Amino acid sequence: MAFYSPDAAMGAMLEDQLRALELQGRPGLGSQVSITWLRYPRSLIGAAEASESPRDWPEPVAGAAWAGSRPRYPASVVKLFYLAATEAWLQRQLLEDGAELRRAMADMIRDSSNDATAVLVDWLTGTTSGPDLPERPLLAWIEGRQLVNQWYAALGWSEFEGCNVCQKTWGDGPYGRERQFYGPKLENRNRLSTDATARLLHGIMAGALVSPPACARMRELLSRSLDSELRAADPENQVDGFIGAGLPAAARMWSKAGWMSQARHDAAYVEIPDRAPFLLVIFSEGAERAADEQLLPELSRRLSGASEAS
Repeated sequence: MAFYSPDAAMGAMLEDQLRALELQGRPGLGSQVSITWLRYPRSLIGAAEASESPRDWPEPVAGAAWAGSRPRYPASVVKLFYLAATEAWLQRQLLEDGAELRRAMADMIRDSSNDATAVLVDWLTGTTSGPDLPERPLLAWIEGRQLVNQWYAALGWSEFEGCNVCQKTWGDGPYGRERQFYGPKLENRNRLSTDATARLLHGIMAGALVSPPACARMRELLSRSLDSELRAADPENQVDGFIGAGLPAAARMWSKAGWMSQARHDAAYVEIPDRAPFLLVIFSEGAERAADEQLLPELSRRLSGASEAS
């Protein structure tokens, strides 16, 4: 069962907007995207800040999804999952806190650094990259690499079924034991659904994952500026070409984008004055969609306009 209540009107609007965008020169769009869209009666931020212990959101969450349970390659959106795992490891004293760890976390989320992500995956799992390994050492190495997957599985989220978060993110691709771990046909790549990503981001924004102070730290890293001058100064701002580019200037947004040659994704929680807060996760696949800088902003603009506060 989904952690949100399916809303028929939201579902119909989501389908209508996808069909309209498909007819406007994006043939096959429906098979290339997954979307999960949630709407809230009030701010998650205020509720999270008022809570002293992690708890589930006490009010109904209305939502709709298009292929929301379909696992896809998440690109850098997976870094959101490594961020939460790092905070969980810190809480359990499995990692030592310090400036260098926090620098890596910030670079992974704010700048989407693959180098920082690689370091954190090593620290989370007790593994390191290197040359090919013989079978027995490789199996022991793989066991370590499954620790993050095991933590998410233990949360008991039905949305995480079929997902896989155990690989580093790359510029050119994996080598050595990392390539061995991917499998001959890359069958062990990272996999996430928009439903699973929405559930994780919902938990962070609501202060319901790990601890409220941990969620506050994660929200700080995920906060994005929509200021046009700041965006112009940072070509990799994770706003232009993504959900934030379709929002009004008065909006506040917390997000993590992912982009590579075959994917353009984003996961965002948004608050706009006089509109209901909403959470939107969009995964789009294929070379055409990866190069499409207008799709995510246009979906964001159309769906945010449907979030007028009642």
